[in-house]
Amino acid sequence: MDNSKIWLSSPHMGGNEQRYVQEAFDTNWVAPLGPNVSGFESDLEKYLDNDSQVAALSSGTAALHLALVLLGVKKDDEVICQSMTFSASANPIVYVGATPVFVDSEPETWNMCPNALEHAIIDRIAKGKKPKAIIVVHLYGMPAKFDDIQSIASKYEIPIVEDSAEALGSSYKGRRCGTLGDLAILSFNGNKIITTSGGGALVCKTKEQKDKVVFLSTQARDHAPHYQHSEIGYNYRMSNICAGIGRGQMEVLDNHIAKRRAMNKFYQELFDEYEQIHLLKEPNDNFFSNHWLTAIYIESKNNDSEKLRLHLEKANIESRPLWKPMHLQPVFSHSPYYGGSVSEKLFNSGLCLPSGSNLNEEEKQRIKEQVTRF
Repeated sequence: MDNSKIWLSSPHMGGNEQRYVQEAFDTNWVAPLGPNVSGFESDLEKYLDNDSQVAALSSGTAALHLALVLLGVKKDDEVICQSMTFSASANPIVYVGATPVFVDSEPETWNMCPNALEHAIIDRIAKGKKPKAIIVVHLYGMPAKFDDIQSIASKYEIPIVEDSAEALGSSYKGRRCGTLGDLAILSFNGNKIITTSGGGALVCKTKEQKDKVVFLSTQARDHAPHYQHSEIGYNYRMSNICAGIGRGQMEVLDNHIAKRRAMNKFYQELFDEYEQIHLLKEPNDNFFSNHWLTAIYIESKNNDSEKLRLHLEKANIESRPLWKPMHLQPVFSHSPYYGGSVSEKLFNSGLCLPSGSNLNEEEKQRIKEQVTRF
């Protein structure tokens, strides 16, 4: 049997990516502008619908940074952020000089807990620091309990930045993730459901917002024949080459989602007889997850999730612990935190399993064999 590496989530090309890239070379459009950039943005806008305006950028982190700039978040402001997430959700808060305020997860979707969120808002306001924004993450493609969160955000008039880096193709009550918040970000990193090799996007509500993002992402150059700058800008625009890859990837997005969901079903059947193993799953029909990564939680006092990870590693199969919550990270150890221990327990007993849309039947059988053996 082949013992080549089984990756957690590797890039999966569809076939037409090279055609778009070749067109960029043939026409010498290799800069951070060109027909692929506008075409990729248009493809995303049509897919997301809901009158979305998309600006293609160099990364999801860049998109989140510009979202905070667009919302006027500045030095000494506070921004509430889901604690259980990748550091890229929190780092841009520090980029703008603000303070992150972390909030625990709830156990159904593993995303931001509405009760802890409201507690955090009330307490920060009592301390004289009303938060300027709320960053909500759709973890591993699972939509957050958005109605509850949005109701609280509206009550206190705080805008929501929706971190949909892992959730392109997921939806909540029939609405696409990436269109639910006041602003939203997408990621096309190499391990995401579609990739541009590296890249991201900021999803806006208006053309004016998009134009501002494009302006800021191209060094904020004023309209003048010489180089004149009245604002601080950034080198954050996506290149025409990367956007060409993205155009080809958009053609296979629905297929990738179907295959990721099929991988999740494979794991549901694999773990069905093990009562102590719980998959992250949709709470009800309001939630539709792309299942970017299939994640499990193991009820055990024996560190079984780490033992399983090491067992799979010996078989040349990659798996990964769940995100370590931000409030437990050394760099954020002094940041305020609200909630209980849900995210910490998930981190201590959780594991992400190989979930790529390009895994074949032989690789699935290798995974099944090793899991069963463990």
